Amino acid sequence: MAAMAAALRAWAAAGARQDAAWREALARCAPPLGSLAGLAAQMRAAKRLPWGSSPLGAFRDLPERLWRKQRGAAEALLEQLGGRRAELRAVRDAVGTAGAAVLRLYEERAAELGLEVVLRRGPRCPSLADALEGLQDVERYYRHLYLEIKLFLLHIRCDSLADMETLPQSWERILERYKGDVVQDALLKVSLFVDNQRELCSSAGS
Repeated sequence: MAAMAAALRAWAAAGARQDAAWREALARCAPPLGSLAGLAAQMRAAKRLPWGSSPLGAFRDLPERLWRKQRGAAEALLEQLGGRRAELRAVRDAVGTAGAAVLRLYEERAAELGLEVVLRRGPRCPSLADALEGLQDVERYYRHLYLEIKLFLLHIRCDSLADMETLPQSWERILERYKGDVVQDALLKVSLFVDNQRELCSSAGS
């Protein structure tokens, strides 16, 4: 059990760092999405301008030049979002790899530990099974949210200005669906389990 507790302690420490990186990457998605929405509004307004009947009508290539400039700005913002997506993917992959290593260790030790020990809970302490379930919950949370974010970002199109204008609202709806404290709940489970194992080892040694 000591090996499992050590593996879970390491997972929790890394998991807290990865969660902070995940939250930061999510927060950094909002500004470029807001900028894209504002840019889409400007592009729609430019399309409605009566260029030919205005003093600007003498500059026949002005609408096209303005459109190219706005399109370039939109592509730069999409490139920023691509960077954020790469950061989220890195967290998803790191969490998946770390969780798989802990579960692999459990599979190696399962027969030695026995089902009774794995399922044993204390008055204020989750069981090893509870802690391992938390790991799987976290991996599933990152995997599902990352997939939804990936599809959302890949579907942004500069030729769909009405959709671009609603990007911030669509983004908030995604985050709202995943606003539960899955990661923090799992970290708490693991922390309680690890602390309990430490106390048991101290009691046995005294």
